[in-house]
Amino acid sequence: MKLLFVHERFGAMAGAEVNAFLTASELKSRGHTVGIIHGAGTGKNEAGWRETFSACFPLQNGDSARIVGGALKEFQPDAVYVHKMADLGVIEALVKSRYPLVRMVHDHDIYCMRSYKYNPLNRNICTRPTSPFCIFPCGAAVSRNRDGGLPVKWVSYLDKRKEIRLNRRFHRMVVATHYMKEELVRNRFDQRLIEIHAPVPKTIESGLRASFSDRNLILYSGQLIRGKGVDVLLEALAELKMPFQCIILGEGSHRPFCEDLSRRLGLSDRVQFKGFVPQDELKSFYVDASLTVMSSVWPEPFGAAGLEGMRYGLPVVAFDAGGIKEWLLDGYNGYLVPWMDRPQFTARVKQLLQDKDLARHQGERGRMMVRDKFNFAQYIQNLETMFAKVVSETQSRPAHET
Repeated sequence: MKLLFVHERFGAMAGAEVNAFLTASELKSRGHTVGIIHGAGTGKNEAGWRETFSACFPLQNGDSARIVGGALKEFQPDAVYVHKMADLGVIEALVKSRYPLVRMVHDHDIYCMRSYKYNPLNRNICTRPTSPFCIFPCGAAVSRNRDGGLPVKWVSYLDKRKEIRLNRRFHRMVVATHYMKEELVRNRFDQRLIEIHAPVPKTIESGLRASFSDRNLILYSGQLIRGKGVDVLLEALAELKMPFQCIILGEGSHRPFCEDLSRRLGLSDRVQFKGFVPQDELKSFYVDASLTVMSSVWPEPFGAAGLEGMRYGLPVVAFDAGGIKEWLLDGYNGYLVPWMDRPQFTARVKQLLQDKDLARHQGERGRMMVRDKFNFAQYIQNLETMFAKVVSETQSRPAHET
């Protein structure tokens, strides 16, 4: 099968890039041909991406519809697999092409004008569909500009409605959790065309386990943006009255603030910011750890970083936000803390650091859960089955229905 990926970046960056790259690599190893239409490069592991994708079509400055048309004509895919892509010219060109279209919904970009489904001022999680409420009183039409220039930018409500309409015409929408399926259904997507395939991490080498050493290492791995709540994590750790070390892996716009906050909270000798770490180097951190934390205060679509820790037999402490509760069972494989409850977050971290037998027991339950329920090979096989079904359905459909 020939599969044409579409993504806004090219190279390693965050969870969406990890999933797209690992999925494409595994599909290629199974005999499929993979190409990609992509946006700007990230400067990280771009060589690996070029090796994986047999054809790369950059969306350079110009007519995106023309570039998409040229890529489709040259690559001739059996199906198109869209990841993150906000360019409506690209999406509209794909919809008009009548190729079988599958969309992986990594986050809330498609139906949220802010893209993260929570209020940046009070941080309350939004449970509404896209509506005029997004303009007033939510104020989502004015958003932070991360592209340079003015500090804020205008987000068009009409463009967002158009984006939703275009994505409703995809042949499948893939989500990680029931929570994300409900969000799509809330925005009037056809639930019959929504499939749940959790983007699980790739299986690690057998025998690798966390050490639970006396170092009491707490590990955070993820983007450093405000919604990830690293500032809330630091405030919780500042109340932890016992020896510990915390390593924070990842990059993002919130890192300078969090580093300054760490100093102001007196945590500089116990918290280290390591920045971006390549995927193949992460295992040394997990093996040295005693638990992993997820401090997200935005509604996580899935939270794959938590499963990565569970693969090494680590318990997880996280806030109850979004889809996390679908794999983190309170008291079973870690602790699901009420949203933004810093004192309880501190207490659960302390409990696991003090009681290493409990931590090992919960961590082993998590490891078994990942092995049985979140298997990477099964995930890829399920995607293969879905692609084949979508291609078959599209080919058998009369031309006037496409």
